Amino acid sequence: MGKKVKSPYGFSMPILLLFGLIGQLAWSVENMYFNLFVFEEIAPNLDAVTLMVQLSGITATVVTLIAGTLSDKLGNRRSFISWGYAIWGVTVAIFGCLSTDTVASVLGVPTLEAISIALTLAVVFDCVMTLFGSTANDAAFNAWVTDNTTPSIRGSVEGILAILPLIAMLVVAGGFGIIKSIVGYQALFIALGAVITALGVYGIFAIKDSPTLERSGGFSDIFYGFRPSVIKENSNLYLTLLVVGIYGIACQVFMPYIIIFMTTYLHFDVIEYSIVFGLAIILGAAVNLYLTRMSDKKDKVRLMYVAAGIFSGGLLIMYLTSMITEKIALLILFGIGGFVMISGNIFISALSGSLVRDYTPKGAVGKLQGVRMVFSVLIPMIVGPAIGNAVNKIRNVKLPDMNSADAMTTEYIPAPEIFLVGAVISLLLFAIIPLLSKRAKKL
Repeated sequence: MGKKVKSPYGFSMPILLLFGLIGQLAWSVENMYFNLFVFEEIAPNLDAVTLMVQLSGITATVVTLIAGTLSDKLGNRRSFISWGYAIWGVTVAIFGCLSTDTVASVLGVPTLEAISIALTLAVVFDCVMTLFGSTANDAAFNAWVTDNTTPSIRGSVEGILAILPLIAMLVVAGGFGIIKSIVGYQALFIALGAVITALGVYGIFAIKDSPTLERSGGFSDIFYGFRPSVIKENSNLYLTLLVVGIYGIACQVFMPYIIIFMTTYLHFDVIEYSIVFGLAIILGAAVNLYLTRMSDKKDKVRLMYVAAGIFSGGLLIMYLTSMITEKIALLILFGIGGFVMISGNIFISALSGSLVRDYTPKGAVGKLQGVRMVFSVLIPMIVGPAIGNAVNKIRNVKLPDMNSADAMTTEYIPAPEIFLVGAVISLLLFAIIPLLSKRAKKL
């Protein structure tokens, strides 16, 4: 994978890959498959899916603010990572046991009421899962990576970290789809939960904190990153986070609905969308292995122009795909658009992630994880899905009733315009990057 990544702190690449990948698998299941699970198994209700994404984003941000500050105060990342992963896995397994039939049977309520209760429980369970996932991954694991890396290797490290979500997406969208069709959702979620929990137990013995990590701050520092003085002193960090926020909103306009879009609007089956996703992700990851290694030697801020252009171009191609009716051409063009989009996705994620770590002041790593979450999760996951669902409602593409070729349900499905809107929003990056570039030159 290119140059060997070394750290003066005894950085462990196996730990990075193992905990990074399994963590991203869990997030991909939540961000994509929990949505599909609710849509297919409980009710085809995009409002519920949107609310689930938004409340999960709020939970993740609040939890990361508290857990990140606490990990600074205690001078401990490893316990938060290990025990967090262990409990995280249990919550994933529990989610798989949720169903309308179970609710109706346990509570003795009619089907319509059971559906409403099941949708509510899905939202609540998703937030509980996020609580432990954000403690372990967003707060502790991300701080651990920053503790154990230096600016000279962060481009390469972030390149790897940026590819992991795409690998996870490949496994979830493709492999999990095939496995689900064989064993069902419940067995799939229980098996994944067991793996996450086992990894957490392993982490108790395997993860070591950086020897340079010291106890710092207190709970008053939960709002440290929102102090005007801190923002002024670290303006380059906050400009980078603004880039992350805009890019995140563009992603969240379409990402929560992408598999549902492929299965309902494009009529892809599991094998078809697995192939499309697989090739796009593999090719995108391969291209970015070179691009992210190059970023350690080039101006990362200037490279953001390239990344943003690639990302928005891919989304435009994905939108234009909706105008094609021939199935083979549809698969090919959507695959090309996905490859271009994913290439830009990985690249801008790696660049911005590396810059955020570079600009994060030492001694404030943990308490600034929550601020990062505000821009990378809270704002995107509230604003993005709201925009995407508004577009879907306006287009109001009806969901065909699978039991009748002539009937239509009152539910709507994701519309192709979500990709066009995502592309337009991503173009706003070209107004922010010049500000960051000017600020970076003054440092």
